[in-house]
Amino acid sequence: MDDLARLADLHGITTAYQPAADVTVRVPEATVRAVLALFGVPAGTPEEVRERLAEAEREAAARLLPPVLVRWEGAPPPPELAALPPGTRIRLDPDEAAAGAGAEWDTGVEGPLPRGLPPGVHRITAALPDGRTAQATLILAPDRAPAAPERTHGLMVQLYSLLSERSWGMGDLGDLAALARWAGRTHGAGFIQVNPLHAAVPGTPTDPSPYRPSSRRFPDPVHLRIEDVPEYERCADRAALADLAVRGGELRRQVLEKGALIDRDAVWELKRAALRLLYAVPREPARAADFARFRTAGGAALAGHATWFALVERYGADPARWPAGVEAEPAEVEFRCWLAWLTDAQLAAAQEAAREAGMSVGIVHDLAVGVHPQGADVWAEPGVHATGTTVGAPPDAFNARGQDWGLPPWRPDRLAAAGYAPLRQLLREVFRYAGALRIDHVMGLFRLWWIPEGTPPAQGAYVRYDGEAMLAVLVLEAHRAGALVIGEDLGTVEPAVRRRLARRGVLGTSVLWFERDWAGAGSPLPPREWRADCMATATTHDLPPTAAKLAGGHVELRDRLGLLTRPAEHERAEDAADTAEWLELLEELGLETKDEESAVRSLYAFLLRTPARLVGVWLPDAVGDRRPQNLPGTWDQYPNWRLPVADASGRPLSLEELVASPRANALLDSVRAGLREGAGPRTAPPGARAV
Repeated sequence: MDDLARLADLHGITTAYQPAADVTVRVPEATVRAVLALFGVPAGTPEEVRERLAEAEREAAARLLPPVLVRWEGAPPPPELAALPPGTRIRLDPDEAAAGAGAEWDTGVEGPLPRGLPPGVHRITAALPDGRTAQATLILAPDRAPAAPERTHGLMVQLYSLLSERSWGMGDLGDLAALARWAGRTHGAGFIQVNPLHAAVPGTPTDPSPYRPSSRRFPDPVHLRIEDVPEYERCADRAALADLAVRGGELRRQVLEKGALIDRDAVWELKRAALRLLYAVPREPARAADFARFRTAGGAALAGHATWFALVERYGADPARWPAGVEAEPAEVEFRCWLAWLTDAQLAAAQEAAREAGMSVGIVHDLAVGVHPQGADVWAEPGVHATGTTVGAPPDAFNARGQDWGLPPWRPDRLAAAGYAPLRQLLREVFRYAGALRIDHVMGLFRLWWIPEGTPPAQGAYVRYDGEAMLAVLVLEAHRAGALVIGEDLGTVEPAVRRRLARRGVLGTSVLWFERDWAGAGSPLPPREWRADCMATATTHDLPPTAAKLAGGHVELRDRLGLLTRPAEHERAEDAADTAEWLELLEELGLETKDEESAVRSLYAFLLRTPARLVGVWLPDAVGDRRPQNLPGTWDQYPNWRLPVADASGRPLSLEELVASPRANALLDSVRAGLREGAGPRTAPPGARAV
């Protein structure tokens, strides 16, 4: 594989990886050839490999500058610029609104870069003395992402699962604002973290997973609170609106009182009908002008997004089946732009409500790893996503066969050629209404596990991305938005990746049950040994709620569904031993574990004794919910992404019942008290600034 490995390396494809320090796994040759083919590089025979290798090496030797250069604030100029010969003239043009337009200088006189250039993205043109020219994108990034000015705690919840007495069958943005007001004013919470609110793929049934959206660039209008749309009060067809509201209330009652699952399709059917009525209401001049500004600012990205949804509404979700030369009705495109405008406004209102309630961060939004292969983003950005492959994860201790997430990856070469414009635009959109952004599988900034079509997940290969450029764009956009960044870095992560993320102010994610002394005896990690630059929590949407973990209920659930790969008694014994070790540590620290409720409080008290900058309380933990929101490895066997928050008996709770719950208030009171007592550092880290 020598020549094949060299060719693969030149295209960022790894031919081996290390799932553990003492284990190396070789990627099958067939996979390497298949991934090269995805980059348009035929490598089916030794002759093709030699030809393509020689061609790639010639191109690399002739390249004067790489496609993208990065300079961090305070750092020396990129070495590639410094290596240009004296007499080279460089012209700098902003690739976006930034200072320094048309700047030009001689490297032999003024050096590789002039002083005082502000953060931003620029196009560089270098004219060498011998007549050759080279172009590149230059990213000038702040040294670090913004940091929280103080240690704080907050809630984590899947928004759809949080139904109030005003919801139409699933949680909405009005419910999010209400939760933020209660958590901030009553319990001093600093943030609310929610699931991705990206636009889903239309159709019946809609994929309920918020992590496989049609588009990550725009939110889904299914989250709108209909009564909060300004045109609601001026709609002439009150009877029709009232009828839709009654039917929405019936959906809510079915979930809260009858044990029905959350039915996103039924909710959207009612909300879409109501929004059609409100769209017909003439807009007041100020709102009409605001909408026009929104459309202008959204530009081609918003127009493409709206066009795709308008076409799907008429012709179905598979673009391959659309009639040739089809065009969307202008009125339908405008309707979709209007929905995006309304959703953007309610998202901003939720963040404003959170900050007015005293939250130092506000709403933490979640960015999914990728998008549906037939969704709006793939359609609107042709060529940026790789076709014929999806991303996932190699085998590990939790998934022996590996994972295929069904998401097409971005092509790293196309991203670089575009100066990372797709990433910049995506982040700018999601940061618009975020106090912080959680990046799902943040390791994807550096590499992703590609699985060519027809290949088992275990036989994929890692493809490298320019992590420095991706990280620079992330920090730049976070800096512009004044928002924190939290990376989901669970699982097997290269130590260097965590160090690079921490160096740039990107917080990690630490889940209690996974924090052990893996380099030693494997015992639970004492609180003082936890890292500070993270959000610490007891569980996540992919793990059992804490009450279920304490009782071993998650093992019983997986056993009933046939998901265990070992005898049930072995799983039960191992899980019970794991839990017992943690409870023993709590008792050694003087924390109470006499019953389930006190043990849950003590686990969160433990998190407050770590130096973690943020402590997240999984909202279902506050009421003793035992049902995971998602059970990885299942589809129809379990109602993933369709369960409301419930109490310990499994009875669904409305938002009003939740905020009145003695158990929930007791837990959150104890968490707030733990912070006030000074558990862990309370001062801001060096370089921190308010968000």
